[in-house]
Amino acid sequence: MKGQEWYQADDVAQEYDDKRFSRGGRLIDEREKRAVLEAITPVEDRRVLEIACGTGRFTVMLAERGAEIVGLDISAAMLQQGREKARSAGVDDHLEFMRGDAARLPFPDDHFDVVFAMRFFHLADTPASFLSEMCRVSREQVFFDTFNRVSTRTIYNWLLPMGSRLYSESEVLRLLNGAGLRLADEAHDFVLPYGFYRQIPDGVAETFRDADRLIGSTPVGRRMASVSYWDARVD
Repeated sequence: MKGQEWYQADDVAQEYDDKRFSRGGRLIDEREKRAVLEAITPVEDRRVLEIACGTGRFTVMLAERGAEIVGLDISAAMLQQGREKARSAGVDDHLEFMRGDAARLPFPDDHFDVVFAMRFFHLADTPASFLSEMCRVSREQVFFDTFNRVSTRTIYNWLLPMGSRLYSESEVLRLLNGAGLRLADEAHDFVLPYGFYRQIPDGVAETFRDADRLIGSTPVGRRMASVSYWDARVD
């Protein structure tokens, strides 16, 4: 995995949410949470596994809505931030955080109703094996996002110390087919890359986001989207 050691550093974990989801980054957080909720609703009483849960922003959100959820991450520092977030939200007894490797999930086949991963596949060195593991432990649904190859993310990628793995739609469809998954729904968003939103004040970001949505609603905007959300079913 790209950046594996970087994500495990204590200072990175402590500052992760503030650096990514403050200022204009708040709009990214809101969109990602909406994508997760739209994909896996109804949430209550469903058994859910989040891969690469990081600081637990989705894990805690779903626990608050009644999911029976496990958040798995390789970083002990990130998991500690998640536990603190869960305690603050009063749901620390409604979820479980577990340290583990997404390439070898410590669960039996068909153990969860839903398995999802956000901000994960851009770091994956062997995406096919990760997706196969997600499919193995899910009996119903797999949901994940990718950064897209033909988009403004390509330019932004040059500025990142670790870079990102970028995907074409055809590659994602091949990965789904290889894992025994059937695409049920997809959504595409953010003509402007995430890094742009993080650099501008919240109020200014709203104006750019409105324009981004408008462009994204056109056929050209759909092809330029930097982020895609993939909702698949287990065959």
